[in-house]
Amino acid sequence: MIPELSGYLSSLGGAEYKGLIISLFTLTALISRPFSGKLADTIGRVPIMFFGTAVCIICSLLYPILASVSGFLFLRLIHGFSTGFTPTGLTAYLSDVIPAEKRGEAMGILGTAGSIGMAAGPAMGGAIANHFSLDALFYASSVFATASVAILFTVKETLQAKKKFTLSALKLERHDLLELRVIIPCIIMLLACYAYGAIFTVLPDFGLYIGIKNKGVPFTFLTIASLAVRLIAGKLSDRIGRVAVLRLSTFLIVVGMVIIAFAHNPFMALTGITIYGMAQGMTSPTLFAWATDLSLNQFKGRGIASLYIFMEAGIGIGALASGFIYGNDDQFFTLTFAVCAMIALIGFLYLTFFFRKTHLPKPE
Repeated sequence: MIPELSGYLSSLGGAEYKGLIISLFTLTALISRPFSGKLADTIGRVPIMFFGTAVCIICSLLYPILASVSGFLFLRLIHGFSTGFTPTGLTAYLSDVIPAEKRGEAMGILGTAGSIGMAAGPAMGGAIANHFSLDALFYASSVFATASVAILFTVKETLQAKKKFTLSALKLERHDLLELRVIIPCIIMLLACYAYGAIFTVLPDFGLYIGIKNKGVPFTFLTIASLAVRLIAGKLSDRIGRVAVLRLSTFLIVVGMVIIAFAHNPFMALTGITIYGMAQGMTSPTLFAWATDLSLNQFKGRGIASLYIFMEAGIGIGALASGFIYGNDDQFFTLTFAVCAMIALIGFLYLTFFFRKTHLPKPE
C-alpha cells in the first residue's frame, strides 16, 4: 500500500499531513514494543504474531470505509500495532529454533522473506490501484494478511514456560521498557533507520519529480537490492563479526543518500536507491543477530522489542522530520536526503573510530 498512500491522502485533502503516514504508524508500533516483548516472554511467541496479523486484516478492511483525512490518520495509528507485535514474535521465535552460530544467517533468511514481500508488494499494489481501484488495493492487503493467519495455525509454540494471559501481564515495570544489554545495537538502528523513514515519506514525490512515473519502481529497486545481499550479509556477520558488517552498511547508507540528494535523472536516483537498499539489507539482519547475541535467554523478547523500539523511533523521526524539511517544496529534496546522510555518518564514525568491545555488557 505504501507507494499509493501519499497520493491517496492528497486526494482526501490532507496533502500537508504526508509526514504522518509513516510516523503515526511507527508511533503505535514503538509504543506497543515493550508490551509485545514482555508478552512474547510470558504468553508465547505465536499469540503475539496472531494479534499483529489480526490488526492488519481489520485495518485494511476499514480504509475504504473511513475515507476521510481524520479516519485515514486514525487507521494509520491503529495499523501500527501490527508491526508492533508480529515482528517481535517472529524474531523471538526464530531465535528459539536457530543455533547461535547461524543466527546472522537465519536473520538474513527472515529478512529475505520480508524483502520478497516488500519487492512484490509495491509493484503489485500499484498495478491493482491503476487497473482496479484503491479500495481493491486495501482489500487485497487484507487477503494477504488473512493468508498469514492461516499459516500461523501450523506453527508450534517455542516458549517453554509460557503463562496464560491476564491483564496484569500488561503492567510494565521500568526494566520492561528497555533492555540495556542491547543499547549499542539500538542506537545504531536509530541512526540507520532515519533514512528509511525519509525514503518512505518523500520517495513517491521525489520519483515523480525526477521523472519516474510508476511510484512502485523505486521501492522495487530498493527491496530487490536489499534482498540480494541479506543472506550474504547474515552469513558474513557470523564469520567476521557484527561490527565489521555494520561499518560497511552504515557507510553505504551515507553514499546512497548523497547520490539521491544530488540526483538529477532517474538513473542516478535509482543508483542511489539501489546502494541504499543494499545497505539496509546488510544492516537489519546484522543488528537483530547482534541484539539476540547480547540478550539473556529468558529475556529475548525484551531485547528484540528494544531494538524494534529504536527502529520505529528512527523511522518515525525520519518520516516526520523529512516531511517537515521537504514541506511539499521540490527545492528541498537535496537538503532532505543530505540530512539522512549526515545522521547515518554519525553511526559509521562511532563504529569505525570509537567503538570498543568493552562497551558491551559482560556475558552472564
